[in-house]
Amino acid sequence: MTAKSAAAAARATVYGYPRQGPARELKKAIESYWQGRVTAGALRATAAELRRSTWRQLAEAGLHEVPTGDFSYYDHVLDTTVMVGAVPERHRAAVEADALDGYFAMARGTQDSAPLEMTKWFDTNYHYLVPELGPDTVFAANSAKQVDELRDALALGLAARPVLVGPVTYLLLAKPAPGVPAGFDPLILLDRLLPVYAEVLADLRAAGAEWVQLDEPALVQDRTPGELAAVARAYRDLGARTDRPKLLVASYFGRLGEALPVLAKAPVEGLALDFTGAAAANLDALAAVGGLPGKRLVAGVVDGRNVWVNDLPASLTTLGTLLGLAGRVDVAASCSLLHVPLDTAAERDIAPQVLRWLAFAKQKTAEIVTLAKGLAQGPDTIAAELAANRADLASRAGSPITCDPAVRARCAAVTPADVRRAQPYPDRAAAQRAHLRLPLLPTTTIGSFPQTGELRTARADLRAGRIDTAGYEERVRSEIREVVAFQEKAGLDVLVHGEPERNDMVQYFAEQLTGYLATRHGWVQSYGTRYVRPPVLAGDISRPEPMTVRWTSYALSLTDLPVKGMLTGPVTMLAWSFVRDDQPLGDTARQVALALRDEVDDLERAGTSVIQVDEPALRETLPLRAADRDGYLAWATEAFRLTTGGVRPETQIHTHMCYAEFGDIVRAIDDLDADVISLEAARSHMQVARELAAHGYPREAGPGVYDIHSPRVPSPAEAADLVRTGLRAIPAERLWVNPDCGLKTRGWPEVRASLENLVAAARSVRAEL
Repeated sequence: MTAKSAAAAARATVYGYPRQGPARELKKAIESYWQGRVTAGALRATAAELRRSTWRQLAEAGLHEVPTGDFSYYDHVLDTTVMVGAVPERHRAAVEADALDGYFAMARGTQDSAPLEMTKWFDTNYHYLVPELGPDTVFAANSAKQVDELRDALALGLAARPVLVGPVTYLLLAKPAPGVPAGFDPLILLDRLLPVYAEVLADLRAAGAEWVQLDEPALVQDRTPGELAAVARAYRDLGARTDRPKLLVASYFGRLGEALPVLAKAPVEGLALDFTGAAAANLDALAAVGGLPGKRLVAGVVDGRNVWVNDLPASLTTLGTLLGLAGRVDVAASCSLLHVPLDTAAERDIAPQVLRWLAFAKQKTAEIVTLAKGLAQGPDTIAAELAANRADLASRAGSPITCDPAVRARCAAVTPADVRRAQPYPDRAAAQRAHLRLPLLPTTTIGSFPQTGELRTARADLRAGRIDTAGYEERVRSEIREVVAFQEKAGLDVLVHGEPERNDMVQYFAEQLTGYLATRHGWVQSYGTRYVRPPVLAGDISRPEPMTVRWTSYALSLTDLPVKGMLTGPVTMLAWSFVRDDQPLGDTARQVALALRDEVDDLERAGTSVIQVDEPALRETLPLRAADRDGYLAWATEAFRLTTGGVRPETQIHTHMCYAEFGDIVRAIDDLDADVISLEAARSHMQVARELAAHGYPREAGPGVYDIHSPRVPSPAEAADLVRTGLRAIPAERLWVNPDCGLKTRGWPEVRASLENLVAAARSVRAEL
């Protein structure tokens, strides 16, 4: 096919779309099912209608091919675990008794069976459930979900392409099952898994699939020669099957590097590549391997992870270059649109001109369709769209929102002394012990307490004008009184105020900082039914006034015990926002750090002796390639130290991280120079404690003993066993006892019981010392 005919054949598609529905109907239906308010049939009906509505909207928007199989009740990796029959033994009976309840048991756990571990999906804020595999794992194909969803889309008269997690990525994301030696490599199961994938592919072809997409994002990470050989073997074997549909192997989140030649040679009919940001390097790499003659290339030129409008002329130039490198070039986003909100049209509080800078899933779909039309029919056919796009890009570049000279001058004046505590840790630790007088194995929580129905109602009433600010603030004070009284009664050693005034740990601060935009309906899935509204970091950042001091001070007035001041750190403020793409991330992080430093200093002046600056996103933002990591960690850790570097030695600085693999950033954790770190550890059975010990981490740490993402209440004995496991890695004088994470999403009954058990466990183990 010539470049001209390749252009004429250009089509528009996406790899996936937000699952929740315009009013988060899926979340509400699932949670109603968990609470027994709707039947399984009603939940399935809601889900089916959401899928059909999404497919129709995508087709009406101009997509030539819609994705199927990307929809999930909880997580697409868990769906893959079900598809290949890799259900853990402890959940097998539940799955066999009731497939839907067993599915949710794997995700959330039951009182008798722990859930699958949850961790970050590459460097995003989406969480997946980690497959548990071992040498005795037996795979078995279960293609019902994938086949049913494909048939539903085809019945609507649509061209549809099923999307599956690829076999190599699935195994690379897995971990050894409980009881399996830690050194077990799940990739050795590839030859056992491939026939199962072949059976699913055959089922999909029989159901009418022309193409099936196999997602292999793990290939944008550094891969060993053995892993690359496994990729070659997997697609050689699958490609050799005669009973399969055409195969489109997709990668995203970065450049393919050494995996690209392997996939280019594979006997598959197409590749889907990311061409945004640093992944633009895929273009030269593709040319270097001779392109994809005779094959389909799906070009991800619209950023699927951020919310800024696409530079349409630049993308059209990229697409034009790609025409000479493949038999057919189609247009797509760089990854699934799962990672962005649905539609900017719902945002009535953002100025119309600023809103034109933004593109959510619906707008990105329109950009993809426009680019495909321009590629197929020529740029003159989209001249109006190109002109409007150039005007929007110029409006953003020239806006005073994006540049504040005072903020930039303050950043330029930062000195090395500003980013280090004045005293070394041993001196600070001695001062803090004398000042705080805490027992061995001190107990605390991570920050948030349950957001009650009364509190949510009060917040909604305030927005609607049904109550005034004074009435709302009295409701907040009442919540703080209840939280402090409970913690005192339960016997916790360091208290929190419970954060009842906060809607979200990032959005709350973003709404009080200049340079941020807050959305009303910009929901994005974090995990399961947990959705967040990431703010948009649009301009230079500063803090007009204190943000947390009065609520922390109120809690301090209610007790003689220490109360932690609670802040979200600069890296997480970036990672859990849609961050500006017009300056280096390190520059933006420094601006946020200086704003937070002012808040830390104000908290200390108000009498707060323990201040926690949460950085759960430090690991998730780690670049996927090792060569890019040192530069990131340098500015990320500096931003944290700039936030906390001005306090007195007796002020104890805490930080918190959760739901990520920490082993490869232990040195960076040390470089934060926090006095205490709390980390998720319950599901991984204290793995992070062992990693800290192996590194020789010299400060205090609280590996979690209560998994707050499950409704299970850990018994005192269970929590005590985890504390004892922690003590084998961290000495008692440096070990804290705490939950994995904040308690906002849990209910009061389970929180009361769990924290009482946590305190009992700490006291029990303390008595053994």
